[in-house]
Amino acid sequence: MANAGELLQRIASQRQQLQARGLWRQRQLTEPVPGCSRLVQRNGQQLIDFAGNDYLGLARHPQVIAAQQRALQHYGCGSTASPLVSGYSDAHAQLEQQLCALSGHEAALLLPSGYAGNSALLKTLFSASDTVIADKLIHASMIDALRDRQVTLKRFAHNDLSRAELLLANAPGSALVTESVFSMDGDSAPLVELAALCQRFDSPLIVDDAHGFLLSDSLAVTPFARIVTFGKALGGQGAAILGSRQLIDYLVASAREYIYSTALAPAACAGVSQALQLAASGQLQQQLANNIHYFRQECEVLGVTLMPSHSAIQPLILGDSNRVLQVATNLAQQGFLVGAIRPPTVPQGQGRLRLTLSAVHQPHQLAALAMALAECCHGA
Repeated sequence: MANAGELLQRIASQRQQLQARGLWRQRQLTEPVPGCSRLVQRNGQQLIDFAGNDYLGLARHPQVIAAQQRALQHYGCGSTASPLVSGYSDAHAQLEQQLCALSGHEAALLLPSGYAGNSALLKTLFSASDTVIADKLIHASMIDALRDRQVTLKRFAHNDLSRAELLLANAPGSALVTESVFSMDGDSAPLVELAALCQRFDSPLIVDDAHGFLLSDSLAVTPFARIVTFGKALGGQGAAILGSRQLIDYLVASAREYIYSTALAPAACAGVSQALQLAASGQLQQQLANNIHYFRQECEVLGVTLMPSHSAIQPLILGDSNRVLQVATNLAQQGFLVGAIRPPTVPQGQGRLRLTLSAVHQPHQLAALAMALAECCHGA
């Protein structure tokens, strides 16, 4: 058993190793610039934010903020208890109903985060006697939950339908797990084809729709269960599991992440409800699509080779982790905040800049980023 001194030595050794490999991570204070939806301030410098996931620009939308302010006056700052004690309110019920009406699912369950949602669903449904088939690139929260339950996990190469079919044929009835839009590559799963395979083999399909909800054609299929998060397209906080009434009732009664957590703040629910209404017209999604097309076009002209993504996530592979950090630092010096993604989030040798676009980015900001990428990457 390690004592305190031995634990501290272990921590110091691990830190040294991570720093040498360019994998040491630290938090940095990032503050919004008032009145500027995609400007932030870090270390006294104003930066255009191309790192956050506010794809539709709703996080600072005045109507969303006003909805949360009204809810704060009515409900207070927090829910104060577990949903099964006294933490479940009209704000929670209304948001669940909106999500069901939009998605076609019968019922919904709200949780504080997408990580909690994936954990609650998978840990409650599966045990060591189960086999689960999954895309190689599913989110870490799903992998952690499945490993914790010691399921037999069989993974197919990313978006490889033939391999998925073979695994299902060898284990019919096994659940298949995928993302709709993959968080690090930005590409989409072939959900219609996967749903057909699952129907053929009587296998439940589970979709992590965090980065695709309201932004892709993910609602073209109705899976056994769908996890949506509110911190991406909806600009808020929290998550939901969507599924049949039978599934959700079972999770309410059995999911430890739900039973033993304070319920999502009612004000957070009110903000997401308003964001859903604003997103309903599709206008913001069209603005985002225009920005994605324009940015990729600018990068192509300047010789910047992005991954083949048509989502808001535009990755640029650089390889070495130290090079990723250096280019991200150079971009920050020019006024751009970008995600510097390194292993273990992505495979070894595939370190990348994760550039996230928003409906509220302006054309001149997109063009300036493309120019800065060309200069930094070609010179790094």
